[in-house]
Amino acid sequence: MGLTRSDAPLSAHAPKTVNYRIDGPAHKLLMHPFPRRVRAEVAGRTVLDTTRGVLLHETALPARLYVPETDLDASAFVPSDLTTHCPFKGDATYRSLQVGDRFVQDALWSYPDPTPEASWLAGYASLYWEAADAWFDEDEQVRGLTDPYHRVDVRRSSRHVQVLAGDTVVAESHAPVALAETGLPLRWYLSPDDVLVPLEPTTTSTYCPYKGDASYWTVRLPDGRELTDAGWAYPEPFPESTGIGGRVSFLHDDLRVLVDGEPA
Repeated sequence: MGLTRSDAPLSAHAPKTVNYRIDGPAHKLLMHPFPRRVRAEVAGRTVLDTTRGVLLHETALPARLYVPETDLDASAFVPSDLTTHCPFKGDATYRSLQVGDRFVQDALWSYPDPTPEASWLAGYASLYWEAADAWFDEDEQVRGLTDPYHRVDVRRSSRHVQVLAGDTVVAESHAPVALAETGLPLRWYLSPDDVLVPLEPTTTSTYCPYKGDASYWTVRLPDGRELTDAGWAYPEPFPESTGIGGRVSFLHDDLRVLVDGEPA
């Protein structure tokens, strides 16, 4: 969501600290090529195979992959009665996915006659990510495509980071790792040795296409309170985020993070 969230150029509230103006509607669209080969498989059958995909960036929404109709296996899709209207793109028609016994209702959509402002959408279609069993970015199986305008930087630091619950110090470090991610506040990752209260693993897990799979912990405070899923870590992060591997970060309504004595 690098171009669409927070105060990015395609957000609903573009930055004021510029020497230019972006004229146009509050809800903006930008389409540009995604140069790598992308494939989608369902029940072992390739239903999408493209080297001509595009990413559609849309205000307040994640970037969405659209592909030329000719890069779809047309025989895997059957017409649907569903239609929806977008004031910025036009009327969408849908197709369901049918591969053997596998059926996914309204899995694919397109804009056969898009609005004049989005005429370049004609001839493209988008498949819901969850409709396919497997996606491949070149020859690597992935669980989400990365946005070229979304960046993650990991840096070692010597700043003084404290995680507090009231007056209780939950964690404290003079050797944290800072993670900067497009459109998000700076996050601080601490060594498990810096955590001063018990942590209990939970069953919660999340996936980030830029960092990997995260595991979560409940923070147990001395006064008996339990802050569920207040801490998380990436045990085996992707190579670009190796620096946070095994470290813990914290976020909860009952926690404060101070950096050099100032609220993070």
